[in-house]
Amino acid sequence: MSHTMDDAHFQEFLKTVKPMGDRVLVEAEEEKTETSFGLVLPDSASKDRPQKGRVLAVGEGKRGKNGERIPMTVKVGDMVLYSKYGPTEVKVAGREVLFLEEASVLAVIGE
Repeated sequence: MSHTMDDAHFQEFLKTVKPMGDRVLVEAEEEKTETSFGLVLPDSASKDRPQKGRVLAVGEGKRGKNGERIPMTVKVGDMVLYSKYGPTEVKVAGREVLFLEEASVLAVIGE
């Protein structure tokens, strides 16, 4: 399957997927393994750190004790830091995406 076909399938997936409750769909951003000075970082340097990614889809929000919907604080397009151990990894059209609860999002960051 060509890369263009994978992208088409991935875009179709994004149009049809709706995370449940307070779930967020994130595509992880690849961590840089080389610094701006040209130093190559070992794999161990990035272990146990929060992860960074772009929000692709969000659920409607969790229900409160009275049944009211609690709105999500993250939105599609946000760049977020999230806990390494929170997400569930899924492969779609050759790309890895992550489902995680909004509580696993540590911060929304600027670019």
